[in-house]
Amino acid sequence: MSKKIFGTDGVRGRANIEPVTAETALKLGRSAAHVFKNLESQARGRGKHKIVIGKDTRLSGYMLENALSSGILSMGVDVLFIGPLPTPGVAYVTRSLRADAGIVVTASHNPYDDNGIKFFRADGYKLDDAIEGQIEELVFSGAIENIRPTAGEIGKAVRIDDALGRYIEFAKTSIPRGMTLEGIKVVVDCGHGAAYKSTPCVLQELGAEVIVYGNQPDGTNINRGCGSMHPEQMCRRVREHQAHIGIAHDGDADRVLFCDETGALIDGDDVMAISARDMLAQGTLAHKTLVTTVMSNAGLDAFIHERGGSVVRTNVGDRYVIDEMLREGYNFGGEQSGHLIYRDFGTTGDGLVCALQMLRVMKATDEPLSRLAACWKRFPQLVSNLRVREKKPFEQLEGVLELVAAAEAEVKPAGGRVLLRYSGTEPKVRLLIEGRDQEVLDRHALRICEALKRQIGE
Repeated sequence: MSKKIFGTDGVRGRANIEPVTAETALKLGRSAAHVFKNLESQARGRGKHKIVIGKDTRLSGYMLENALSSGILSMGVDVLFIGPLPTPGVAYVTRSLRADAGIVVTASHNPYDDNGIKFFRADGYKLDDAIEGQIEELVFSGAIENIRPTAGEIGKAVRIDDALGRYIEFAKTSIPRGMTLEGIKVVVDCGHGAAYKSTPCVLQELGAEVIVYGNQPDGTNINRGCGSMHPEQMCRRVREHQAHIGIAHDGDADRVLFCDETGALIDGDDVMAISARDMLAQGTLAHKTLVTTVMSNAGLDAFIHERGGSVVRTNVGDRYVIDEMLREGYNFGGEQSGHLIYRDFGTTGDGLVCALQMLRVMKATDEPLSRLAACWKRFPQLVSNLRVREKKPFEQLEGVLELVAAAEAEVKPAGGRVLLRYSGTEPKVRLLIEGRDQEVLDRHALRICEALKRQIGE
């Protein structure tokens, strides 16, 4: 059965419009409860099977968490409410409480009028396609309509008051015992999202001087002109406060962007270079391999290779990065956008853990973030987006693949690359060329784009 509501990261859309409605959330709750209850006949903890529900700070979170809860309880599964907590916090608390699954109600970096529903397995990892397919089929088939526990078999819901504290203590274990952040001034922009308590609290408890913005969520201001979606605010405030580092989260805090003490933006590629270099030096980078996506700069590959490591690339999306890490036993990877996964400390992208890793390296090396980020050099990158009237297979376009091959032959020996693909959401073809010589990139991009425009351009 083909998917109807699950995307690459759970169910997402405009809140109170299908599929992100109370009605569908109730069906998702019933279906998920049935699937997780039958994955393991014995609950992980005592009593009934349990599902954790967390959320970000969107107004529509109240509606969706209660609808999900009603569906879950109606199937004889208990619910553990943990309130607003970053997505990685929900994954951790799911494991910590020995629950059978976790759900987070969030639309991540989207505006407040969107929302979404993401699921975690008992071990804190995102669901694979097969389990998502089972849940979705039950939502639409009505196959469990007659399963109606009664009396004492109905589930009960409880609120877990110490979920935030559990996540805070877990995050602090990701840096060495005894290390403090005293002497470091940090600007934090929580984006009025799920990290509005956790990140400032951890940094303050570790001794940093913390200047906090974006920590007054009102249900409608999440991601609005702030956080990692608008990092220029963080960069400006770092300069104003003469801070050592800036930290900006998205709405559910599974990603993070930084700026150095000069106010210059530090993205996921910079973080991967800094952390991978540190882990290679410490001998802690599993298989000496970094996992990233096709969007990361080719200069990252050259930098890692020069230090005796390797880079594995996946499709765009943190779930593909995590899948590759699990499949081959790698322990560090991420995306240019700021999803960084440190598998030694967690099961998903964690903006707070990533921030602590950057601060740890700064303290251990006694170097400012600007100097750490200067350890590698980005390759010149040229990105072209061309609107098209149709998406013909590239092999059916005269001369296009030959031009791509010619470009690859010139840029690849020096570590560059060429990526040509159609957009999955717009009538566009996207061309990315990286290499060491900007003139070479310009020349090849012009030839390829002219051939595309002549045959399929609008």
